[in-house]
Amino acid sequence: MSDKLNEKRQKNPASQMVVGLFVVAVGMIFLLDNLGWLDLDFTLHLWPSALIFFGILKVLQTRSSSGAIVGGALILVGSMMLLKETGLISISWRSLWPVLLIAAGLSVVFRSPNNRWLFEPRGDMLDTASDDAVISITAVMGGFKRRITSPDFRGGEITTVMGGCDLDLRQSSINGEAVLNVFSMFGGITIKVPIDWTVVLQGTPIMGGFEEKTVPPATPGKRLIVRGYAIMGGLEVRN
Repeated sequence: MSDKLNEKRQKNPASQMVVGLFVVAVGMIFLLDNLGWLDLDFTLHLWPSALIFFGILKVLQTRSSSGAIVGGALILVGSMMLLKETGLISISWRSLWPVLLIAAGLSVVFRSPNNRWLFEPRGDMLDTASDDAVISITAVMGGFKRRITSPDFRGGEITTVMGGCDLDLRQSSINGEAVLNVFSMFGGITIKVPIDWTVVLQGTPIMGGFEEKTVPPATPGKRLIVRGYAIMGGLEVRN
């Protein structure tokens, strides 16, 4: 069991490397600025750089077209803000915020049944998986509440940007193991699971938090692996 868990933890080393390199880069810039070797108003470039960084994380994590659109929108907005601060382009926030609305609309289009990319949290997943078996939820500047009743829940992806998601899985079941990728930025995600599920958190909070409030099952066997990021937001899993 431990070998299998370690294998799953190493499935996405690229995103972990991006997190580490970004933290190192920010630390080096602050250090050089404090030593007087750089004369850079880093506060003006912090938020655009952070948006680009968070967008890259989302693109590396996602397995869906809607998630890729959200990540690309964050990268685009951050890049335009950074270019504006450096004086290379002249653009106002009034021209930037509609990009998020466009990304939200495109994510809805690509989440339709004809355009959805199915996830692969397990190797035996079939293309015939029902809508409840594999989920794809995106909430941008809004809320999403859903109850899943699948007898064979296989995981999926939840993305919230300045929004929230309440996912109720208490009437679902797992045949072995399921993987749920989460990405919460300036928002929150709440996941309710049955009492016979074992929850494994593999998330990385960035100025946010992951919290598990489940009761350990009497007979372990059904496992839900929750992995991803909570950026200035939070994720809670409970019964």
